[in-house]
Amino acid sequence: MTDIYEHINKLYDRRWEVELGGGDERIIKQHEKGKLTARERIHLLVDKGSFVELNPFIEHRCVDFGLDKTKGLGEGVVTGYGKVNGRPIYLFSQDFTVFGGALGEMHAKKIANVMDLAAKNGAPFVGLNDSGGARIQEGVASLDGYGQIFYRNTIYSGVIPQISVMMGPCAGGAVYSPAITDFIFMVKDTSQMFITGPKVVETVTGEKISAEDLGGAIVHTSISGNAHFQAQTEKEVLEMVRQLLMYLPQNNDEKPPHYAADEKDDYRPKLTEIIPFNTLRPYDVSKVIGEVVDTDSFMEIQKDFAENIVIGLARMKGEVVGLVCNQPKVLAGGLDIDSSDKAARFIRFCDSFNIPLITFEDVSGFFPGVKQEHGGIIRHGAKILYAYSEATVPKLTVILRKAYGGAYVALNSKSIGADLVFAWPNAEIAVMGPQGAANIIFAKEIENSDNPEQTRAQKITEYREKFANPYVAASKGMVDDVIDPRETRIKLLQSLEMLRNKKESRPLKKHGNIPL
Repeated sequence: MTDIYEHINKLYDRRWEVELGGGDERIIKQHEKGKLTARERIHLLVDKGSFVELNPFIEHRCVDFGLDKTKGLGEGVVTGYGKVNGRPIYLFSQDFTVFGGALGEMHAKKIANVMDLAAKNGAPFVGLNDSGGARIQEGVASLDGYGQIFYRNTIYSGVIPQISVMMGPCAGGAVYSPAITDFIFMVKDTSQMFITGPKVVETVTGEKISAEDLGGAIVHTSISGNAHFQAQTEKEVLEMVRQLLMYLPQNNDEKPPHYAADEKDDYRPKLTEIIPFNTLRPYDVSKVIGEVVDTDSFMEIQKDFAENIVIGLARMKGEVVGLVCNQPKVLAGGLDIDSSDKAARFIRFCDSFNIPLITFEDVSGFFPGVKQEHGGIIRHGAKILYAYSEATVPKLTVILRKAYGGAYVALNSKSIGADLVFAWPNAEIAVMGPQGAANIIFAKEIENSDNPEQTRAQKITEYREKFANPYVAASKGMVDDVIDPRETRIKLLQSLEMLRNKKESRPLKKHGNIPL
């Protein structure tokens, strides 16, 4: 009997050694940087007592450059599974106290193993990233390890939700895996992402820049658009991940979870007060969203990037929906390169995971200019057309005010597959705005008039009354109904219920070729 207890004691000793990671001194340094350890992060993310660790005793096999004398227990990453709000997830958490979280052959093997388990069991996969990149001492074996992870990120994309949380400075290959996943979270001041760090940038280009200014949370959530959410602390960011998971299904065969319904009156009179009748006056579309969806249920995504379009997840009577909305207070709600990318990727995510799409439209058109044209607005704008056309989930559109030109077509019009399109009675649906149209159509009359300005104003009014109204489109079946703004929530709820069992297929093919 003594022998078995000796073995059990040795087991606990080894487990304790693994859990200590790089040791007390390195853990203290981690805390001094305002960062938590890999295991502390896991315990904040998952439900209390639910985490089960996998492969804790894996070690590296490299003997070069002194690594034969360095253990690195656990291989610098903690992997396993647990529950968030009672629902299973699989995860890894890189341990910066061991080899700086650098990825080697066996480190990658641990991550690949748990990714495969997530896919087999149809559960979300969350990566807590804190890595200096590839482990240089292991050479090409570490690069192959990254390839193993990239491959799985890609193959499981659209099968299970994949979430990346950047918890420290991540460079090189450490940022490509997150880029393939569905959502990236960052922590202000302590997490960064870049292909090459500040020292390499200075050596190659002569540019001096700090790590935060090169690839910090603010940069990636507002300028590059690489990240979707940012938080002030690690505790806050992990709570945001828990919140996001409440909107997502476990996999592509399920529908999103249903929560308690909002019991308020669905008739919303405040909607008539939010939007100015004058199409040139701006307003905040988030106020419209707040009136239509369940109270406090809207979780905005990429809030600080391409602010002329608003995307996010919300609930309507407890059912999850995805929202794509023009923001008239930024660039008059026009579509540009960044907003096209932002919307298209979100549309495809929602379609992958059975989340109905609602579009609130008030668009002046695609944004003009040499910079936009030379930057490829044609290619980028086509992504929205492609994403909506490809999507088979329930698709609803509400035209709040303006719907002009190609942007009207791109934003889930009937012609590209919308199930239902509603318009408010003040909506203007036309090839272009009344001012521009009148100037072109009646150019000679205006020019030859005794009072050109008066004639122009008259022709603008004439065009608006005859063409730029929802009834012309409704008469041709392009708008299903012109509705009282106050009944917007009611109409959307009725439509979502009607479309609950919608099934639609596309021609059999390997995959399409989206204009990337």
